[in-house]
Amino acid sequence: MVDGPIPGRRPLRYAGYRSFDYLEPGRDYRPFRLASETDRVPPFTVAVSEAEEARAWRLLAAHPAISLHDHLEVDPDDITQLDEYVREGRVATGYEGLARSGLAAAFENFGDGSATITSKSGWKWSDVVADIGMRYSDWAHQDFVVRAETIADVRAAFAGGQLGAIPALEAATPIENELDRIDILYGLGIRMLGVVYSESNALGAGCREPSDGGLTGFGLRAVERMNKLGMLIDVSHAGDRTSLETIRASRVPVVISHSGSRELWPISKCKPDAVIRACAERGGVIGIEAAPGTTMVRPDLATASIETFMRHFEYCVDLVGIDGVTFGPDTFFGDHAGSYGIPSGALLASGDSEYDAIVPEYVVGLENIGEYPNIVRWLVKHGYSDDEIAKAIGGNTLRVLEQVWSR
Repeated sequence: MVDGPIPGRRPLRYAGYRSFDYLEPGRDYRPFRLASETDRVPPFTVAVSEAEEARAWRLLAAHPAISLHDHLEVDPDDITQLDEYVREGRVATGYEGLARSGLAAAFENFGDGSATITSKSGWKWSDVVADIGMRYSDWAHQDFVVRAETIADVRAAFAGGQLGAIPALEAATPIENELDRIDILYGLGIRMLGVVYSESNALGAGCREPSDGGLTGFGLRAVERMNKLGMLIDVSHAGDRTSLETIRASRVPVVISHSGSRELWPISKCKPDAVIRACAERGGVIGIEAAPGTTMVRPDLATASIETFMRHFEYCVDLVGIDGVTFGPDTFFGDHAGSYGIPSGALLASGDSEYDAIVPEYVVGLENIGEYPNIVRWLVKHGYSDDEIAKAIGGNTLRVLEQVWSR
């Protein structure tokens, strides 16, 4: 076991492994020049005192921090190569960057709609399964990032200097109209499933659809099946009516894994107060998102930073209390904003307001999940108590999982 790269943190098992080190690049697969996991953009650290810095790392060492939504992948340095890279089928995991994050666990959402191995439209069942299996194969050749499918797995990863990757998918779209595919996904380790992505599917309406008919009959049966399996339900990309009906239909808490307040930033991906309240009232949480263009704040249309991100956090805390809010940064290692322009149907989305067209190059202080400690620094700097910070960075998520997961 070796220490992580930052002094004062819990010891980590990371020993320098890079994705697919067990294979021969150029012979076994086509290699790509990948984005930096540490300095793709100028590094930014929330300014704190030495004592506050020490407190931040002490909290990360004492309380498991969990990202409710992320993508642990590393994309090509040249983002225009993303389609070719995905079609190669070997998406790298950012082990080096993750070793800087301070996280105990993260919900890993894989390629989602960008798993365009055989189709430019994404979300195909065979592609999603292939993507999951290839990532598992890579993880099996090292012991820093480990699969976490139970609360015991999360706690063991935290205690053992590892990072628990909790398998998840942003949408149930790949199940088509096959209810039993939810069971298959559960058998493959998936522990959180989004009802829909931004476009509608057999379960309900996506947040970018011009109208929202709510949860379908099949969607109701899917919610019931996920409850029986012990699979966490996510409504981040669902339309408002579909979100509310899912929250009401579920016997256990539902989460908004990555979003923000529509009052602060009026785009369909952000949630209105009514949905955030409904989620919290049933015991769920909202994870504040840091994807470029998502959690900015009117009237400042030029700035995206840890500060605007935390404005959404504080707004939601004021709305529903500290117990109903956590963090789901929704980052990866690479040019996130650049990926929006890739000519793939899964990555292009029509805007529904003038604010959808405002996409900054990156979010200062949260460009990738390796900058997660900035969240804790910010909370320390702004006077949050140890108990409040412990809840926000992971305690609230663990409480939900104790109610939802079957074991």
